[in-house]
Amino acid sequence: MPNLLSHIESPNDLRLLKKEQLKTLADELRERIIHEVAAKEGHLGASLGVVELTIVLHYLFNTPEDLLIWDVGHQAYGHKILTGRKEIFHSNRQFGGISGFPKRDESEYDPFGAGHSSTSISAALGMAIASKLKGDDNRHHIAVIGDASIASGMAFEALNHAGVTNANLLIILNDNAIGIDPSVGALKQYLTQVKAGSEYDTNVFEALNFKYSGPIDGHDIDELIYQLELLKSVKGPKILHAVTKKGKGLKPAEQDQVRYHAPGKFDPKTGKLISGETLSLPPKFQDVFGLTLLELARQNDKIVGITPAMPTGSSLKFMMEEFPERAFDVGIAEQHAVTLAAGMATQGLIPFCNIYSTFLQRAYDQIIHDVAIQKIPVVFCLDRAGLVGQDGATHHGAFDLAFLRCIPNISIAAPRDEITLRNLMYTAQLGLGGPLAIRYPRGRGKNTSWQRTMKPVEIGKGQCLKNGSELAVIGLGPILVELLEILNKRDIKGKVAVYDLLFLKPLDENLLSDIFSNFQTIVTIEDGVIKGGFGGAVCEFAAANEFSGIIRTFGLPDTFIDHGSISELRDSLGLDPNSITDKVLDLL
Repeated sequence: MPNLLSHIESPNDLRLLKKEQLKTLADELRERIIHEVAAKEGHLGASLGVVELTIVLHYLFNTPEDLLIWDVGHQAYGHKILTGRKEIFHSNRQFGGISGFPKRDESEYDPFGAGHSSTSISAALGMAIASKLKGDDNRHHIAVIGDASIASGMAFEALNHAGVTNANLLIILNDNAIGIDPSVGALKQYLTQVKAGSEYDTNVFEALNFKYSGPIDGHDIDELIYQLELLKSVKGPKILHAVTKKGKGLKPAEQDQVRYHAPGKFDPKTGKLISGETLSLPPKFQDVFGLTLLELARQNDKIVGITPAMPTGSSLKFMMEEFPERAFDVGIAEQHAVTLAAGMATQGLIPFCNIYSTFLQRAYDQIIHDVAIQKIPVVFCLDRAGLVGQDGATHHGAFDLAFLRCIPNISIAAPRDEITLRNLMYTAQLGLGGPLAIRYPRGRGKNTSWQRTMKPVEIGKGQCLKNGSELAVIGLGPILVELLEILNKRDIKGKVAVYDLLFLKPLDENLLSDIFSNFQTIVTIEDGVIKGGFGGAVCEFAAANEFSGIIRTFGLPDTFIDHGSISELRDSLGLDPNSITDKVLDLL
């Protein structure tokens, strides 16, 4: 049986193949992706869906001279294997290994990094304009974007601009009707009707001055080659609409595209998931949010839920199933999600806007302009705060404490456990005078009996978790609980006190004043960046109150942190509980 993939070290080798051999190569590449992800985990369905497209693009275009951009990057596994990273692909998303997304400093074949969605058209257009300004009219600039990503506001902005240029831009619309969850919105409905053969007086893309081709079968290598050969000779902006199946080639992944987006470990032959017993484990924080919101929504009909394209990942799905008219997936549109929530809140609704911490960055102006300035009581529930693991620098929720802290009128809380998260959500729906951000991490908590009667929380009020005589540790979030567990074992003489401030904003100044009066050595701990974060807030308070003692701050450093398991990353940064405990005890 031929093994074509073993002879391909770069696209130059790929271009030596006969067209008739590409189908065999597609089978081999798909099998390689399946076996690697089965063993090491990662994003599966998206890359399986673009195997043929990946091969044909590198076969026809002169990459890396021609620029190929993937949007988002989790569909680029085949691309990585074909562009010199085949022998190290086993390290994909592993600590010290290659990134799970395109990365500029990893390969010349990755002209633009992409961990968030909807950036490819803007980037490719910028590159195309640059080429034209340099007098190069022959270089191709290709953006491969999913149907869920093209519905984002940024993609629309880029389409609007590209249509009035003569830049040599080719957009491949990878239309599989799903991002992580099924695609939503009017554009998705339009594409569905186009695929069904409905006649339209106006094609949306042609109306924006694009040369449009399609829809075609994105798994038909001959058709892909035919259409792309034609488009190579067309100057200016053009778009190829390719219909693909996410998870193509692995039956369970085709049938359950949501679960097999990033399925964890599985049997590469059968596709059966390999999972341990979870019934006796504490819940995931996302499920605590989702189930608590559903519980509150049953009691309070003013509650609505909003998420930008992550109903499963955020666990808003629980409310969507029972109250579909009050729970909204708005697609990959964080800016819209925030301002939609603000509009709802002005009319007496209580919006819980659930956004991954890393994605909230995309809606910063809306938080300030549409929510905080107007003191509108939107409840932001920020999932995946802190380090998130193998997705790396683009996905760590490192900056939320810092970038929210400088905004007036907003309260910011980081619950240390599931029970505190529930109590904060309960408090939020009782009515607040302004917005509240609640951040919590990826992964599981520590309490199996977490579904207790909820109680109101006093805004800006912290508490002592452990008494001590010589040094005070001040922090917030689950990282504080982990440290407390170690200190309870190793601080034999009870010299270290531990305080949970719970709120970064407003700070519990009365509690801080008591701490500063009783201790000369203070340690702060957080799972966000130190610069501008919780430690910075404590240091500012100390300076304003002329504290003359020692303050040490522990948190994430002033650098972008690569991928690896959360425990590996914490160990490498000296932020694991044992390392922090060692440093704390050394200060005594």
